Amino acid sequence: MAIKIVIADDHALLRQGIINVLKLEDDFQVIGEACDGAEAVDKAIALTPDVLLLDINMPRMNGLEVIKKINEQEKAVKVIVLTMHDDESYVMEVIKAGAVGYLLKDIDPGMLVTAIRTVYAGESYIYPTLAKRIFNEFSRTNQNKEKAKVCEVVRTINRREEGLTYREYEVLQGVCRGLSNQELAKSLFLSEKTVKNHLTNIFRKISVNDRTQAVLYAIKHKLVILE
Repeated sequence: MAIKIVIADDHALLRQGIINVLKLEDDFQVIGEACDGAEAVDKAIALTPDVLLLDINMPRMNGLEVIKKINEQEKAVKVIVLTMHDDESYVMEVIKAGAVGYLLKDIDPGMLVTAIRTVYAGESYIYPTLAKRIFNEFSRTNQNKEKAKVCEVVRTINRREEGLTYREYEVLQGVCRGLSNQELAKSLFLSEKTVKNHLTNIFRKISVNDRTQAVLYAIKHKLVILE
């Protein structure tokens, strides 16, 4: 079965270039194009693609608003943001809004193809250097302020279907700050084996496969504290 794709960008030349790349893949089918945000919402609702490639800065409605509008309609469209913005704050905003991928427009065709297949399979994909910077951003978070709010946040978490324990939440917070297993073990007075066990449980409960996906999930579902 082909992966159905809609491309939303206000530059016709860029849209055509993407189409030319995707045509080379037998399992891809471009079913629509949009030249502004409002049209992107209309096409996503009417055509229900598997994947929407979406620019952030577009006429009539920006990409962030597009993502929110699509989510309001409860359409099972996986949104990959394709943009020139390499600021990690943009990444966190669109992930919170519901996007599952974030790419820069200077990527090579192979990365675009990989990202589409990855999100179609139910995983997240973020431009590698930006993923590293997100980890660094969390490492700068004031830990004392986190501790002051942790109980309130944990109560919210425990009401969620994930059902993370307090200790699992602490481990997830550490992952979001970019701590290694060894660093987590030292800071939480645990063995590395116990940390690995907690990570396995966390990944299972929130249905992710690795640390990057866990961070993106935590951002999207507001399970971490950003200052």
